[in-house]
Amino acid sequence: MRVHLVTMPWHPIDLPSLQLGLLHRLVRQARPRDEVTEFHGSLRWAEFLLERSGGRLRPGDYVEVGSDSIFHGLGDFVFSGVLYDDPGWGTARLRDYAAERGVFIDTALAMRPYAAEFIAGCAAEVLAAEPDVVGFTSTFMQNVASLALARELKRRRPGLAVVFGGSNCDGPMGHALHRNHPFVDQVVRGEGEYAFPALLRHLDDGTRPVDVPGLCWWDGDTSRANPETRRTVAPADIPSPDYDHWQAALETSPVVKYVHPKLVVEGARGCWWGEKHHCTFCGLNGTSMAFRAKPGERLWDEIAHLVRRHRILDVITVDNIIDMAYFRDFLPRVVDSGWDLRLHYEVKSNLTRDQLGLLGRSGTVHIQPGIESLGSRVLDLMDKGVTGARNVRTLRECENHSLTCSWNLLYGFPGETAEDYDPVIDQLPALVHLQPPSGAHRIQLERFSPHFTDPELGFGKRRPAPMYQHVYDLPEEELTDLVYLFDTEDAGIGGPVERRLKEAVAAWRAGHPHSRLEYEEGCEEEGVLLVHDRRHGRPHTTHRFTGWSATALRLLEDGRTEPALHRLLTADGHEVPADALTAWLRQALALGLLFRDGRTYVSLPTWDAPVRLPDGAGATG
Repeated sequence: MRVHLVTMPWHPIDLPSLQLGLLHRLVRQARPRDEVTEFHGSLRWAEFLLERSGGRLRPGDYVEVGSDSIFHGLGDFVFSGVLYDDPGWGTARLRDYAAERGVFIDTALAMRPYAAEFIAGCAAEVLAAEPDVVGFTSTFMQNVASLALARELKRRRPGLAVVFGGSNCDGPMGHALHRNHPFVDQVVRGEGEYAFPALLRHLDDGTRPVDVPGLCWWDGDTSRANPETRRTVAPADIPSPDYDHWQAALETSPVVKYVHPKLVVEGARGCWWGEKHHCTFCGLNGTSMAFRAKPGERLWDEIAHLVRRHRILDVITVDNIIDMAYFRDFLPRVVDSGWDLRLHYEVKSNLTRDQLGLLGRSGTVHIQPGIESLGSRVLDLMDKGVTGARNVRTLRECENHSLTCSWNLLYGFPGETAEDYDPVIDQLPALVHLQPPSGAHRIQLERFSPHFTDPELGFGKRRPAPMYQHVYDLPEEELTDLVYLFDTEDAGIGGPVERRLKEAVAAWRAGHPHSRLEYEEGCEEEGVLLVHDRRHGRPHTTHRFTGWSATALRLLEDGRTEPALHRLLTADGHEVPADALTAWLRQALALGLLFRDGRTYVSLPTWDAPVRLPDGAGATG
């Protein structure tokens, strides 16, 4: 059997498809007689735009539409006219949507006229491989381009078996995708390691796939959806990805000079925190929350093999949360290797100073710690299991260990009030030397999140997000099962508080590249601690601390209440009157040297300040 695996726009063009890499290795292991080939449609689309536009539409434009516009559906819109055989389909609705929200759509509109020719060329190239089965992987905005190509493939070769899988096919989404698109023969819902080989056996034998858990298939004109299984794929059964075809395609592509390629690896699936406390807004992991992780030794062996084979040092892990055992059995191996790796990791924001230090020493350069807020009550509403003070500590330690930290500041949670935000907003100017969020964003209602599954949490009304009106030509009841994002009533703060929050975050982002707040051990006498304040919006000065005040500032690096700080100072031999400590805390807070979260104080100066680039300095051209 010839199996052709396809990934379509808008998969990032600097990354291999982990899904294709896993499925390729899986099929070769389970069915060694099968011939497995790949089609990297995302890379082809970037090449196609570059060539057909005479260089006007570059890979940076691909990123603008495919990644930066994910919450506006612009990437799917580009291909919806092909899917519905109407070049103008949805354009008027998109223009109305964009005008109402101030969304820039010129790049997407410029790309759309090229989509039909591109899909036709893709169909010709895929069919030239003479496949028996074409398997599509679909995540985020890959649905419409994949459906457009699937439709064209079935039009040209009706006997071809077309299979869909991926995150866009999880749960009810997979059945809705199947029953509304008759040219899709089967949809694998959930993890594919067990289901896909079982489906291939049925296709080989010409038998009905009634025993493949979660599979959607056609029984005559009826779309059947087999019951989903609670069984998850064991780490031992998750293969190591094969990226040989991707690298060959990239190295011969004119796009290669525009991208910095990275490898993608998977150490764990699910979320160990979400198993116990599912963050209320989070829809990640879908129906597979159960946490499983490969042993650290195996993960290191996989990374070492891929790095040696592909000669690429940037490695992105797709784990939703790091396995805490990796601080014992994986990261030390990376450190001991002496390799100049650049790792990217998602972590929980309550890591200790030593754990963040180990990440830094391992070559981890970028983390996503899921900070989300700096106010403890709002974090409680999210069920994050962390405090605002701890999140500020994490931001500070990222500076100390040269870790780039990506995070969003979220708001709009049922039950939050202005009183939860006002003290935080007032203190944001003092944090300008720490890495800012990407912005302040009202939360979206995501399928699979507790907010979605339990209307009693505050979002009783929901309908598919407005962006889907310029993406799919389907009735609302079908969209309700098909899509991931939903529109609902606003909750939490709004009006002046919301504006103040957004303005404060914008000011933080603007002032960050030019801001420093750094410690220096005084050299003129022992026990002197200097703090050089070079923050945007404040007069540049140097603060001098001696005696118990220098000790207090350092003790507050771990975050403490006033009574706890007083006990520690006393235990250290300092005689500090309680009213003197209160006055000192008040003064240090006014100078922006401390952050206060409820009764807890955290010191803000850092011991290091990494080189910073202004926004957009590293953007793809």
